[in-house]
Amino acid sequence: MNLRSQFLLDPDAVFLNHGSFGACPKPVFDVYQRWQRELERQPVRFFQRRIVELMAEARAALASYLNCGADEVVYFPNPTTAVNMVARSLELRPGDEILSTDHEYGALDRTWRFLCQKAGASYIRRPIPLPVNAPQDVVEAVWSGVTERTRAVFISHLTSPTALIFPVAEICRQARAAGLLTLVDGAHAPGQLALDLTEVGADLYTGACHKWLCAPKGSAFLYARREIQSTLEPLIVSWGWEAENPSDSTFIDHHEWQGTRDMAAFLAVPDAIRFQRDHDWDAVRSRCHALARESRRRVHALTGLAPICPDTAGWYAQMYSATLPELDVKEAQRFLRDVHQVEVPVFRWDDTPMLRVSVQAYNREQDLDTLLAGLADLLG
Repeated sequence: MNLRSQFLLDPDAVFLNHGSFGACPKPVFDVYQRWQRELERQPVRFFQRRIVELMAEARAALASYLNCGADEVVYFPNPTTAVNMVARSLELRPGDEILSTDHEYGALDRTWRFLCQKAGASYIRRPIPLPVNAPQDVVEAVWSGVTERTRAVFISHLTSPTALIFPVAEICRQARAAGLLTLVDGAHAPGQLALDLTEVGADLYTGACHKWLCAPKGSAFLYARREIQSTLEPLIVSWGWEAENPSDSTFIDHHEWQGTRDMAAFLAVPDAIRFQRDHDWDAVRSRCHALARESRRRVHALTGLAPICPDTAGWYAQMYSATLPELDVKEAQRFLRDVHQVEVPVFRWDDTPMLRVSVQAYNREQDLDTLLAGLADLLG
């Protein structure tokens, strides 16, 4: 079932870039605005007498969805903010190493470089060459970078530039056995993958709710195992520090309250979960992957270039990346957008032109046909 009518997207645009900022269904967006209006009707009652209970309910719904404890997850506006909090809490020292890959999100590469430069530490980006063929190759490429100076492993569950699903559960298992902290960037995972944080086994895991879970913008989370919560310092010190009315969780007290801000996006997350449940999202994901798979095949047939991973659901889900022939990526993106009304990212990764296509519930087969026509026109 195509759910285009349930979204607020411009009907004249072929939107194949859900991965960047997501898109929120009308019923969920209505709930979001309802919470904003309730706040404005009586701000004091909302913030002083209701918000603690409302946020507890929103956390409980998210924790159930993620299969973790309600006291192990806290809302953040985006994964970048959550990672910044964790990274600053590590108190890096000269010589320390943070182990990662060359497939990570650019904003978080910058976070780690900034903090490592200040501390005299090193951010180690292990190369994962393309194409990838076996999950164990990724595990071994990452693990071969471990040294006696490694403090933590930072890795994406589903990579932003290359749209690959990495074997994070195995990497977390090996890191736990070696006594290394793991932080997983799962920005693209909730809603796109059937996510079970107990199975992943990370010490820390951050994910966006506003992307594939289709919640309003400004909703994300950080999961932290209870055993390490005390090591995390609040990014913003506010009323939760030395709380006058502490809850049962110091972790929640320290990180949830960051001063006056709009909490409506967090409160609408349970409705986003409910929306997907009511629309049989397992079937939606399956249909979207089938569309992505056929589109990917057609793109490679057009370009004559090899795919970056095997054609299985274990490597990609509703989003895929494909290499393109040498071209001006900014001009190519502008051409697809302005001439063919296709919103899709074209960029360089490892100095290679790439296209990243997202397929969501509102997309139809003709959207991918339009993309292919635009690419054929672009490539001549």
